[in-house]
Amino acid sequence: MRTLSVFVNFVGMSSSLRAARLATFAYFVLAGFVLGMWIVHIPAVEERAGLDHATLGWLLLLLGAGAFAGMRIVGPLTDRFGPRRVVPASAVLCGGALVLPGLAVDAWTLGAALLVFGLANGCLDVSMNTHAVQVERGYGRPVMSAFHATFSIGGVFAALIGAVILGRGWPPAATLAVVAVLAFAAALLAATALLPPEAAPAADDDATDDAQPASRGRANTRIRILAALAFMLMLCEGVANDWSVLHLEDVLGAPASTAALAYGAFATTMTIGRFLADRVAGRLGPVAVLRYGSAIAAVGLTAAALSPSAPLALAGWAVLGVGLSGCVPQLFSAAGHADPAAAGANVSRVAGLGYLGVLAGPAVIGPMTHLVPLNTAFFLPVAFCVIAAFTSGVLTTAEKKTLPEPA
Repeated sequence: MRTLSVFVNFVGMSSSLRAARLATFAYFVLAGFVLGMWIVHIPAVEERAGLDHATLGWLLLLLGAGAFAGMRIVGPLTDRFGPRRVVPASAVLCGGALVLPGLAVDAWTLGAALLVFGLANGCLDVSMNTHAVQVERGYGRPVMSAFHATFSIGGVFAALIGAVILGRGWPPAATLAVVAVLAFAAALLAATALLPPEAAPAADDDATDDAQPASRGRANTRIRILAALAFMLMLCEGVANDWSVLHLEDVLGAPASTAALAYGAFATTMTIGRFLADRVAGRLGPVAVLRYGSAIAAVGLTAAALSPSAPLALAGWAVLGVGLSGCVPQLFSAAGHADPAAAGANVSRVAGLGYLGVLAGPAVIGPMTHLVPLNTAFFLPVAFCVIAAFTSGVLTTAEKKTLPEPA
C-alpha cells in the first residue's frame, strides 16, 4: 500500500508539473505575442500621434526605462507573494497596457503609454522567468531555454497575424484592444496550472552567524557577475537586432531584400538553438553551454565582420544565433537557483541589466561608427563573447547544487 501511495503521489506531482510547464510556455508565448503586436504597429502609432522618427526614437527609451523599473519592482514582489499570483497579474497588466499606445494622439500621451507598457512588460518578464526557474527545479534538469524559444515563437505569430490585420486597414486601437482581451483570457486560463509558492527552507539557528555574511557576500558577487555577463551577451543580441541588416547593406552593398535575410538568419538559428539547448545543458552542463556557446558566437560574429560577401556574412550571423541561443537562459536559471527565497529579486537583477544591454547595442555601436567602420565596431561584442567564454565557470557552483533530482 505504501508503494502504491508513493506511486500515486509521484503521478500527481508529475501531472501538475507538466501542466505548470505548459502554462509557463503559454505565458512566454503571450509575452512574445503582445510585444510583437506592439512592434508591428509602431508605424501606425507613429502616424496617428503625428511624430517623426527622431521623436519616436527618444520616446522608445521610455519603454526601456519602464521595463527596467518593472523588472526591479516585481522581483521582490514575486518572492513575497509567489509567481502564481504575480505572473497572471503581470500578464493582465501587460495586455491592458498594450491598448494605451494605440490611443496616443501626441508625443506626451505616447510617452506615458510607453512608460506604462514597458513597466508591465518588465513585470511579466521577470515573474514568468521566476516561475520557469521553479518549474525547472521541479524537473531536476534544464528546461529554461525552451521557454525563451517560445517567446520568439510568440513574436513570429504576432508578425504574421499583424501583417494580415494591417493589410486590412484595422485601426491600431481596435486591434490592440482585441489582443488585450485575448491576453486577459489566456492569462486567467493558464493561471490555474501555475505552481504554488515553494516552502522556504528552515533556518538553522545553530549555524555560525559569521559564515552567513561571507556566504551572502559570495552569492551577491556571483549575481553581479551573472548580471554583467547578461549585459554583455544581450548587447550582442541587440547588435544583431539593430545592425545585421545595415551591415549587409552599407558594408557589403547587398540589396535590401538580401540584407533583410541577415536578421532572419540570426533569429531562426537563435530560436532553433534554444529548443535544443536544454538537451545540451542536460548532457554537458550549463557551464559548457555558456563557454562553448559564447565561443561559437565570437567566431560567428567575427566571420560576419570580416566576410567579403553577403552569403558568408549571412552564415556568420546564423552562427552567432546558434552560439548565443543557450547562453542567456543559463544565466537566468543560475540566478533563480542561487537562492530560492530570493529567486525573483536575483532574476530581476540579471534580467534588468541584460535588458539594458539590448538597449545599449545601438547606443554603443552607433557612435563607434564615427571612428571606425561598422564591421570593425563589431569586435567590441566579439570581445564580450570571449569574456563570457572565459568566465563561464561562475555557473559551476550553481550547476552542482541547484538542480536536484525531483523527490
